[in-house]
Amino acid sequence: MDLTPHPASPPAGRWQMRFSWAIAEHWLTLRWRVSGEGDLAIPRLAGRGRADGLWQATCFEIFVRDGEGPAYAEFNLSPSEHWAAYDFSDYRAAMRERDLPCEPVCTWRAGSAFSLFDAAIPLSGLPDLPAALAASAVLEEVGGTKSYWALAHPADQPDFHHADGFVLALDPPRDP
Repeated sequence: MDLTPHPASPPAGRWQMRFSWAIAEHWLTLRWRVSGEGDLAIPRLAGRGRADGLWQATCFEIFVRDGEGPAYAEFNLSPSEHWAAYDFSDYRAAMRERDLPCEPVCTWRAGSAFSLFDAAIPLSGLPDLPAALAASAVLEEVGGTKSYWALAHPADQPDFHHADGFVLALDPPRDP
């Protein structure tokens, strides 16, 4: 699926981004494929660990809302291997750290024609499935330009938390 930049914050370079996901074993696996022309600013490898403020640099994100209620979880995943997970009781309300049974796995692979960011989050760390999913990314370019990418942009300004951005259905794994 294609992610598009928000019109209020276009990239300096000419980029395209695709997103895909799958449930494998006990993991939600995610992939963002970035291709195009320009110079991305990629955070340096820092090793796994929880960190705040990842969205202030190149970062890949998902938001997961179970059921029809307003509560949802946010997962920030960085090429540095740092990650963050938060719970919200409603739109941007009562943010608190979300506990995970183990750390997400984050891998950035830069290529000459395209780059891949792969991540895996333990299913037991997600809200209950079935759920609604929103996928997004922040791309920072050398020089400081930031663009905000998502499957849907329902507001005049970039807002990954907007309820109308949860456009994908994340179903529980099927029994074999």
